[in-house]
Amino acid sequence: MDKKLIEQDLRMQLNNSTIKVNEPLKKYTYTETGGPADFYVTVGDFDDACKVLKYCSENHIPITYLGNGSNIIIRDGGIRGVVLNLLDLTHLNIIDNVITVGSGRAIIDVSRFARDNSVSGLEFACGIPGSVGGAVYMNAGAYGGEVKDCLLEATVATKHGELLVLSNEELELAYRRSIIQENNYVILEAKFKMTPAKIDDINAIMDDLTDRRESKQPLEYPSCGSVFQRPPGNFAGKLIQDSGLQGHRIGGVEVSKKHAGFMVNVDNGTAGDYEELINYVKNTVQKNYGIELDTEVRVIGEPVYKRIDRHK
Repeated sequence: MDKKLIEQDLRMQLNNSTIKVNEPLKKYTYTETGGPADFYVTVGDFDDACKVLKYCSENHIPITYLGNGSNIIIRDGGIRGVVLNLLDLTHLNIIDNVITVGSGRAIIDVSRFARDNSVSGLEFACGIPGSVGGAVYMNAGAYGGEVKDCLLEATVATKHGELLVLSNEELELAYRRSIIQENNYVILEAKFKMTPAKIDDINAIMDDLTDRRESKQPLEYPSCGSVFQRPPGNFAGKLIQDSGLQGHRIGGVEVSKKHAGFMVNVDNGTAGDYEELINYVKNTVQKNYGIELDTEVRVIGEPVYKRIDRHK
């Protein structure tokens, strides 16, 4: 991979984008971990996003999509090829109770925008830290609500740079799943069908959810949110708590003492620390209860093969 040639080609083709070379990704993740990206490209419009995708496809260059970095762990070796950042796609409007929003906008902002326009449906998202794109990608949810309940359609790009508009049904949204993951689509825009409601009623729901979140979640530390999916008929946090793992630490990362479903970066932890702790928790719960925990957080990138334990 000729990095100089790739950089030159990207700068010539893109009109509304920023390109950074060997960019540390820990600057863009909630866990504050992650090695460098060969190329970190922030696109400013759909056209540039499609150009990047087409260029990478035609030249067999690996490409990774990154949103708010709230539900992801990037390994310490970083990511080869291009990391595509969509956080500048932030347009937001409402017409006839339908909210149209760029995938880079924080889903919390959209929840508040809906409240300010007296429409209901996104109250559950008032505490979700990810982007709209990430929320649609994973069919994010909290406190009984999820994206599929109000998502009307999404505009996506294929890996070849072609635009598609997919309806709610075509997105095949399920628990932390969507067709977007299976087909490796890039979300550029989403439309949400909302319901008119009184702003005071919406505020009351959001205030209640915020209080519940702040009282139960370890917001004082960097984290990637809930690490594991909910196993059928059970709760990951309870299984972890009952296994006596709260406070268990590897390197600078520990199982939260406040909420066992979270792992927090308490002392300059690395992605390697996170990955080791995740595997330790999974193995312990499997041994104790015969239940396999599936991760909700995504772990991507290249490992550092010879990791130095800084905490001995």
